[in-house]
Formats: sequence, structure tokens, C-alpha cells
Amino acid sequence: QVQVVESGGGLVQPGGSLKLSCEASGSIFTISAMGWYRQAPGKQRELVATMSTDGTTTYADSVKGRFTISRENAKNTVYLQMNSLKAEDTAVYYCIAEGLIGTSSSGDYWGQGTQVTVSS
Repeated sequence: QVQVVESGGGLVQPGGSLKLSCEASGSIFTISAMGWYRQAPGKQRELVATMSTDGTTTYADSVKGRFTISRENAKNTVYLQMNSLKAEDTAVYYCIAEGLIGTSSSGDYWGQGTQVTVSS
């Protein structure tokens, strides 16, 4: 059974930094891409950043230059370094493992989400 678990959220002041981590566990052969989405209250879930196995990255315009995604393929782990945080970055951040293939699993898998609050 595949599990996707995030960690690292919390409360930070504007201008501060946080690093999120996400690990996909279980009997996994490969994951095409891993990444982060976020959902603020009253808004739709939106893409933050993703990284494919070959290192290709995609960022939302709103986070370019401030957030950095990285990945350890061998550990099925993805990170999101968030710098220069703004109040509008406040949201629940969700990790996704896309195109996962395992011994008895396949498809896209989401984590349960981790809250990031940017406030003074």
C-alpha cells in the first residue's frame, strides 16, 4: 500500500523561510513526477511546483525566484524550500506522487496536506 506523507509546515513571519518534505512509501517501482500543490481557504487547489524524474521543473509564476523544489529519486522524496514567504502563501500544501507504479498500485497519490501560515 502506497502512502504519501508531508512534513515541515508551520507558522512563519513574512519574509521567513520553511522547508517542506514529502516521502512516498510502499512497494514502488517508479514515480514519474513529484510535486506540490496548495489550497487557500475559499480557493481552488493550485500548482506550486513539480519535478520529473529527469529533473525537469515547473513553477507557478507566483513562487518563481522564492521557492525551490528538489527531489531524491532513490528515496521517493521531494522537498520544497520556501523563502521570502508572503501572507498570500498561506495555504494547506499537498504533495503529489504522479504516475506512480508499484507492485500493486498505480496512478497519482496525494498526501494529507500540511498547513503553512505566514503571519506576523
